Amino acid sequence: MSTKSLSNLAWRKSSHSGGNGACVEIAVPSPVAVAVRDSKDPEGPQLHFPNEAWAAFATAAGSGAFGEV
Repeated sequence: MSTKSLSNLAWRKSSHSGGNGACVEIAVPSPVAVAVRDSKDPEGPQLHFPNEAWAAFATAAGSGAFGEV
């Protein structure tokens, strides 16, 4: 995937995000991956995960597997 294709991603954050700016945003750069970044640093690094890994993480987080934040 080229750097150019990553610069035009449609980033979004959870509707549960508060106004404190401490959020992550996700985008879908391809049919098989999810990208994650820090909303406070949109030009900073991005992490990319295969769909299966992201789905497993989201399921675990939604079930409380990581405790309360």
